[in-house]
Amino acid sequence: MAFFTFGTVLGIDLGTANTLVYAKNRGLLIDEPSVVAIDKATNEVLEIGTGAKKMLGRTPGKITAVRPMRDGVIADIDLVEEMLRYFVQKVQPNSLFRRTRAVIGVPSGITKAEQRAVLDSAERAGIIEARLIAEPMAAAIGMDVPVLESSGNMIIDIGGGTSEIAVISMGGMVCDLSEKVGGDEFDKSIVEYMKKSYNLLIGDSTAEDVKKKVGSAFELAEELEMEVRGHDIVAGIPRELQITSVEIREALKTPVDEIIKAVLNTLEKTPPELSSDILDKGIIMTGGSSLLRGLDERIRRETNLPVCVTDDPLTRVARGALTVAENLDKYAHVLLGSSRNIR
Repeated sequence: MAFFTFGTVLGIDLGTANTLVYAKNRGLLIDEPSVVAIDKATNEVLEIGTGAKKMLGRTPGKITAVRPMRDGVIADIDLVEEMLRYFVQKVQPNSLFRRTRAVIGVPSGITKAEQRAVLDSAERAGIIEARLIAEPMAAAIGMDVPVLESSGNMIIDIGGGTSEIAVISMGGMVCDLSEKVGGDEFDKSIVEYMKKSYNLLIGDSTAEDVKKKVGSAFELAEELEMEVRGHDIVAGIPRELQITSVEIREALKTPVDEIIKAVLNTLEKTPPELSSDILDKGIIMTGGSSLLRGLDERIRRETNLPVCVTDDPLTRVARGALTVAENLDKYAHVLLGSSRNIR
């Protein structure tokens, strides 16, 4: 079933950490955290997106701020529906009188049941026709990689909940691997490190700040340091201490090693002809968590291949999804499953 010939056309990256929405002829309209704040007593939704994220770890007992996406897939279908409806209505306030259709980026390892859950949520959120595309494919298209040609291209998309590694050729993913490790796992590893090493309890938002300011996957020419504030588990009082990038690199070792292993496993499964193409072209990294300092260098050292991080890596999935939505006939065979179309 083809898209309707009128209405708003959207490319959506429904991510674990952030949701991005690109619209035809309008560019990036939504870039907000995938967080929903609810009243536990009434189940009333209080805030969505940026406002809800500010409540993480700071809410009174009756209010909870949650992420309805976990490891790149739906954890709470009702909250995902609320979140999608909120973002669609921000993009198109009069959506009741206009037809909205979208291509949505999802992890390559998504199951059929999870695909149906995303499509159901999109339908109830007011999207007339929804299609799904694997995130590595969407990211490649969003980076203007010639995915329909017969040459091989290797993409690593590291998001909040998953790392997607794929070798793409002739409009398909010849080999791909989806690992449930990404920016959120980086943050959890920092929280655990601070707890075990210093008896200091910090929140996810503080861990994310530490990751951005001093986190690294490879030794730095000049190591960094910063002050961290948290709750002393032993003394039961607030406390601050100085930490270094060397320590945080150690904290991040396990999730970084898991990503490296996934990359090497994918390369092992790559056909020889496409391996030759990758040797010439190198590996392209995208996704917000690909910005971790030194991660590209670490992968370069482990694979002996050229590695580069694309410009504006956070938006590439949403950009690619929009490109597919605008050129459905050209890219129809790169989509996952069937569309969800409501008359």
